[in-house]
Amino acid sequence: MKSIVVLISGRGSNMTAIAQALRDERWPARIACVVADRPGAAGLARAREQGIDTEVVDFRAFDSRAGFEAALATAIDRHAPDLVVLAGFMRILGDAFVDRYAHRMLNIHPSLLPAFPGLHTHRRALEAGVAVHGATVHLVGRELDLGPIVAQAALAVLPDDDEDRLAARVLALEHRLYPAAVRWFVEGRLAVQDARVVLREPRPGETRCLWGG
Repeated sequence: MKSIVVLISGRGSNMTAIAQALRDERWPARIACVVADRPGAAGLARAREQGIDTEVVDFRAFDSRAGFEAALATAIDRHAPDLVVLAGFMRILGDAFVDRYAHRMLNIHPSLLPAFPGLHTHRRALEAGVAVHGATVHLVGRELDLGPIVAQAALAVLPDDDEDRLAARVLALEHRLYPAAVRWFVEGRLAVQDARVVLREPRPGETRCLWGG
């Protein structure tokens, strides 16, 4: 059975979606721990309600990123995870930390990468006038939001979308996309070939591109 550690900074809605899918679909995996970078993260309570162990590594307690990341790695490694999942984790990670979990750390980003890396993706998408927007699950690499793409979910931008409405629509897609990508990983069906991710033995209806309303 694969071990997963989830890192959060906020409400943990993607963590909750992953935990629900794991139980409902009976993946060969368990979430060993949810680790937050701040004690007030609402997702900690959500995790505890589901019987998942939690831990806090408060970034404000450290004078340097290196010190914080060393403590974070200690908390993660205590559970010997096969996979580290970033689910709304709002810290930029250094190269040494990324290398430590190379090819076994996933992130979800609220845009169709490589478009709109970084923050305020929905606002920037609206300002750019794009017709299609969405979310991307990718392996974490040294460059921010530019690791190999695992899967994407897309939707049409509607005439009455504002930033909040578009964010809510994309988040609903994230809750479908991220659990699927995590499941593929724990089932050993993701491979990286020439910096591209391949889904092995796709089942009927499975696709790395999800379309939403």
